Amino acid sequence: MTEKHVENQVIIDYKRFLLYPYCKGSSKLEIVSLLKECGIGELPPLEALNNIKALKTSCTTEEFVAICNYILMTNTDQEILSGIVRFADEIRATSTLSILLDLLVRKWNMDPENYINLKVLCAKSISNYKDTSTVGVLLYCLNNKAENYKVRLACADALGRIGDPYAVASLINVVKDEEEKSVYVKESATFALGLIGDTSAIDPLVAIMEAKQGLWDKFSFLKEKIVEALGRLSINNAKVLKVFKTSLMDSSPIVRINTIEALMNSEYEEAPKLIRRALKDENEEVQRNALIALYNIEGRDILDEVISLPSFSKFLKEEAQNMIDEYEDEEE
Repeated sequence: MTEKHVENQVIIDYKRFLLYPYCKGSSKLEIVSLLKECGIGELPPLEALNNIKALKTSCTTEEFVAICNYILMTNTDQEILSGIVRFADEIRATSTLSILLDLLVRKWNMDPENYINLKVLCAKSISNYKDTSTVGVLLYCLNNKAENYKVRLACADALGRIGDPYAVASLINVVKDEEEKSVYVKESATFALGLIGDTSAIDPLVAIMEAKQGLWDKFSFLKEKIVEALGRLSINNAKVLKVFKTSLMDSSPIVRINTIEALMNSEYEEAPKLIRRALKDENEEVQRNALIALYNIEGRDILDEVISLPSFSKFLKEEAQNMIDEYEDEEE
């Protein structure tokens, strides 16, 4: 028996051990030979993946999970691995979760840039489990500034979707970190705070908005996300209302629009009055969003008012008429 044959035999034996709990006596299912028949390592990745996907019709779910897990643990082709992560995500077997975490933190010494998209897929798949035990690993990747920013973005998003308040302090630190070079990471961390919905994030986010760091003028989209997050977090908070009043006068139309939406969804008594100011904003999209927000709050009356009063712009009057026409069509 050659050394190569011995090595292959060991792999096959390992496979049988791996599949034994699921095979229910079927000892003929040999994963190495099966994957060879599927073309792993021989056919183009897409063709091999299609062959593996076809196994779902002949395997039990447990067997298919075991096959996917084996490939994720032994293969190094990023296209194959990415495809298998997608297959595994459709099933979300508990046994796959630890493997996904390992792939997320693994250091690929050979062409690491080629594995960025794989890591992003892993983070997304991990988030779909909604398992709070994964938060520590996701925070590790998020806080690792040597990691590619796309992976860190995906980890921040995953933390938001899992929703564990344990992540709030670390996410706030990312947003506050003046040495953080990626504003996109800050943006994703802010969005995650809004998704988690823990009100302990309100004061830090308000403080960041009030700090007036020089970063704001250049990266207004970070302000957009903070306003959006505060809108999700706040029920009735005077500090947040103060931020919204300031944001309605921000130089960025998107920040103003996000503030209008946050006010519309809030319980502030002052909200309609504040939104009314935006009906005369210099930007037509801001005007449109203010009109829609007030329509959602007050109903048809605001449309009639805009049409009848000469103080409103021609653009806004047309928008109001269009909304009435649409409203009447729906009523009919």
